[in-house]
Amino acid sequence: MKRLLQSIQKRLTGQGAFQAILHTSAANLLIMILGTLTSIVTARFFGVEGKGEFSAILFWPTLLAGLVSFGLPTSLIFNMRTNEAQATEYVRAGFLFQAPVSLVVGIVAWFCLPVWLANYPDAVAQIARWYTVLTLPMLLAVNLLAALTQSMGKFNLYNGLRLYVPLSNLVGLLLLWAIGELNLQYASFAFFATSLMVIVWSLYKLRRDLSFNWLKPFSDRMVFKALFGYGGRVFGVELLGTLYSQCDKLIILALLRPRDFGLYTVIYTLSRVFNVVQMAISNVIFPKVTGMDKDKILATVGRAFRLSFLLMCAAVIPGMIIGRFLLGLLFGTQFLEAGDAFYILSLECIVGGGSWILASSFNAMGRPGLVVLRQAIALAVTIGLFFVFTPLYGLNGIAFALLLGAVTRIVITIAAMKLVFKVRIVDILYDKNDLRFLFKRFSRSMSS
Repeated sequence: MKRLLQSIQKRLTGQGAFQAILHTSAANLLIMILGTLTSIVTARFFGVEGKGEFSAILFWPTLLAGLVSFGLPTSLIFNMRTNEAQATEYVRAGFLFQAPVSLVVGIVAWFCLPVWLANYPDAVAQIARWYTVLTLPMLLAVNLLAALTQSMGKFNLYNGLRLYVPLSNLVGLLLLWAIGELNLQYASFAFFATSLMVIVWSLYKLRRDLSFNWLKPFSDRMVFKALFGYGGRVFGVELLGTLYSQCDKLIILALLRPRDFGLYTVIYTLSRVFNVVQMAISNVIFPKVTGMDKDKILATVGRAFRLSFLLMCAAVIPGMIIGRFLLGLLFGTQFLEAGDAFYILSLECIVGGGSWILASSFNAMGRPGLVVLRQAIALAVTIGLFFVFTPLYGLNGIAFALLLGAVTRIVITIAAMKLVFKVRIVDILYDKNDLRFLFKRFSRSMSS
C-alpha cells in the first residue's frame, strides 16, 4: 500500500489539473462516440422497438447500482485525500461492504423484474433478470475502482477503465454481427463478458496498490465512521442525482411504449455529446480541490463553470444541426420523429452539466447537504412536470420537463453559493480574466 500512499501524496502537492481535464475530455468524447456507434448498431439491427427492449435490459443494473452506492465512491475520494494514512482501511471497507449489498439487491431484482417489465415480452424480462443479477456487482466494483484511481490521481487508468467498457461492448456486438448471432440474448451476454474482462484488466493494473490482507480485522473502527459518515451525507446527493438522471426512463417504461424507449435512448445518447467538457471537469475538479481552502475552491470551481459553459454554448447551435442530420443518416429516418426532443435535451445537457460543476464546491467543503436540498427540489419539480407534459406531448414533454428541472438546479445552486459562501452572483457568472487563463494554460499544455 506504500505505492498508493506515495501516489496520493504526489498528487496532493502536484500540478496537472488542466492536463487531466483535457485527457478526461478526450476520453469522454471517445466514450460518447462509442456510445453512439453502439446505438447505431443496435438500432439498425434491432429496429426501434427492439432497441427499446435492449435498452430496458441494460437499464436496470445502472439504476440499481446508483440506488445502492451509499455514497461510497465519493466518500472514498474524500477520505483518501484528507487522511491518506488510513487509505488501505478505506479501500477494504468500501469493497467488502458492497459484496453483500450486491447479493441482496440481486435477489430482490430477480423476483421484481418481471413486474417492473410487465409491458415487455416475457423473454425480455428473463434476459433482464440474468443480466441484472450478474452485472450489478460489476458496476458497483467499477464505481469503487474509478473512485480509487481518481483519488490516486491515476487519471489515465481512470479514463481507461471508463473507455474500455464501451469499446469492448461495441467490439462484442460487431463480432456477433459478423457470425450472424446478433440478438438480444447474445448481445446482453457480450456486454456482461466484455465488462468483466475490463474489470480483470483494471485489477491487474492495480495489483501492487491492492496487495494487502483484505480479510484481516479492522484496527480502527473510526474508519467506518469516516467512510460511511461522509458517504451517508453525500449519498443523498447521489441518490437524488440517480433518480433525477433515470426517472425520465422510469416514466417512459411506465407510461409509454417500448418504441418510445427506443427513440428516447438514441436521442438522449446523441445529446450527451454536449456534456463532454463539463463532465470531464466534474470528474477531475472534485478530487483536485478537496482539501484546499474555501477561496481557492470557489475560484477554481467558478472558473471551470464559466469556461465550460461558454464553450458549450458556442458549440450547441451547429452541434444540434449536425446532430439532427446524423440522427437520420446513421440511425434511420424512423428516428427523425424524435428530432424536437433531441434539441431540447441538448440544451438541458449543457445547463445540467454546469450545475454539477458548481455543486462540486459544496461537496469539496464537506457541505453535501446543500446539494441534497437542491436535488430534492429539482427532482420534485421535474417529476411533477413529467406527469403533466408526458401525457400531452410524449417524448417532447419528457425533454421539456428535464430542461426546466436543470434550470431549477442551476438557479438554486447559484443562490445557495451567494447565501452560504457570500459569493456575488456576478463573480460566479463572469470574470474578465477567464479567457486569458484558458489561453495561457492551453499554450503551456501544448508546449510541455
